[in-house]
Amino acid sequence: MNFTNKNVVITGGSQGIGLATAKAFIREGANVWITGRSEESLKKAAEEINSSNLKIVVSDTSILQGITVLEQAVAESGVKLDVLYLNAGIAIFAPIAQITEADFDAQFNTNVKGHFFTLQKLIPHLADGSSIILTSSGVVTGAAIATAAYSATKAALNKLAHVAVNELADRKIRVNLVSPGPIQTPGLDSVAPGEALAYLASSTALQRLGKADEIANTVLFLASEGATYINGADIAVDGGFIQYHLK
Repeated sequence: MNFTNKNVVITGGSQGIGLATAKAFIREGANVWITGRSEESLKKAAEEINSSNLKIVVSDTSILQGITVLEQAVAESGVKLDVLYLNAGIAIFAPIAQITEADFDAQFNTNVKGHFFTLQKLIPHLADGSSIILTSSGVVTGAAIATAAYSATKAALNKLAHVAVNELADRKIRVNLVSPGPIQTPGLDSVAPGEALAYLASSTALQRLGKADEIANTVLFLASEGATYINGADIAVDGGFIQYHLK
C-alpha cells in the first residue's frame, strides 16, 4: 500500500492503536497529524516516530474548543485530507448500578460527541473520494457485565457511521468501522489487571490478545486503493472473540 503524499488525521494518536496506525501510514509515505490531550505524550510519540511527515496537535476532541484547534491546524495547512481516522476513546467499566454521571459523560463526550463534531468540522477539509474510519468495538454485539455505558457509546458511534455513509455518498467518501477485540495497549493495561488480561486472551479463538499493529494494518487496508468498494462495513479484528462465544 502506497500513501505517498496522502494526508491523514488520526485522533487519539499518541499511544496504542492510534500510534501504531500513525507509524504505519508514515512508513507508507503519508503526511500524518495525530491528536492527543497531553503535549508530553504527543512529544514522546513524535520522538518515537521521528519523521518530518508527522505533525502533532494538542487537541482534546471531547470538547468543541479542542476540535476547533484541530480544524484550524488542518485549515492552515492548506491541504485536503485523504484519510480521517476517528480513534480517540476511553473506557470506564462499572455496573449500571454503580456508574457515575461523570463517568457516563466522560465516555459519551470522548467516544461519541468528540467523533461526531470532529467529523462535522472536518467534512469541508476532506477530499472527494477520501476515507473515514472509526474505531468501534466488539462490545456492541455483546452484553458483558459492567460494559453498559461503554457499549452504548460504541453503538452510537456505529449509527453515526451508517448515516455518514449515505450523507457523504455524493462525494464518494467512504465510511467504515473497525471493531477491535481485546488488544494489548496501554489503555487496556490501565483498566484490566493481569488476571483480567489473561481471561481476555483466553476468550478469543486464537487464545491471545491482539496487537495494535494488527488493527493498524486493517485501517490502512480500508483507507487504501484495495478497498475502494468497501463502504459501510464493520470489520471485526478480534481473534475470533465473537465466534468463540457463539460456539
